[in-house]
Amino acid sequence: MLCQENTIHYCSWTFVVGGVLYLLRQITTHTPYGRYVDTKSPGMTVPAKAGWFIQELPSFLVPVLLFLTTESLPGIGRHFLLWTFCLHYFQRTFVYSLLTKGRPSPLHIVVSAVSFCSVNGFLQGHHMLHCSQYHSEWHRDTRFITGLLMFFTGMAINIHSDYILRNLRKPGEVSYKIPRGGMFELVSGANFFGEIVEWCGYAVASWSLPAFSFALFTICSIGPRAYHHHRYYLEKFKDYPKSRKAVIPFLL
Repeated sequence: MLCQENTIHYCSWTFVVGGVLYLLRQITTHTPYGRYVDTKSPGMTVPAKAGWFIQELPSFLVPVLLFLTTESLPGIGRHFLLWTFCLHYFQRTFVYSLLTKGRPSPLHIVVSAVSFCSVNGFLQGHHMLHCSQYHSEWHRDTRFITGLLMFFTGMAINIHSDYILRNLRKPGEVSYKIPRGGMFELVSGANFFGEIVEWCGYAVASWSLPAFSFALFTICSIGPRAYHHHRYYLEKFKDYPKSRKAVIPFLL
């Protein structure tokens, strides 16, 4: 399959611009998911487990189908970086979705997420399989090594933070509690921080415009969520640790 350079270029910059616009929108409002879903408002919803599975699946499935059905370039992009990307979405699709205890998601949110993940799955998969060309010593490059360390560190933080959140409440409890332990001792959005570190690491390891655009979109989309969570905790709990930041330890 030939590299669609124009498609890669335009999709990447669409993510950059779209991410910034989404960030500006979330400054004044927040996406209706989780605790922010208005259960009394009309409209179809999707159960949490099914919603997460459906919306995350394209990010895993599209690159795998590209790998299985098209001819691709040899090298580290095909054999390692692509599967690093798929590893995250395998965990989110086949593990996290089965464990989550979240609230149902509005159907339009799930549809939007499916659309984004389908495009991003193609963007990252097509670029790695058909466009990327790394020199033979890239696996020894400081950017590659640093990026992978960031990716797997962020992934570990993300998974551990999700574990803490899932076990905050005992069966039958519905009230929110203060998360404690791990990175939650430093930031309110520890799970979001972990995912941001992951994709920034992936962008460094792959050193490409598509990966950078996705990392920026991730920061713009889930960074504000961490901020809204932080404000919620401060307003709800009188004893909430004042030393915690929203998403970036010691800074923000």
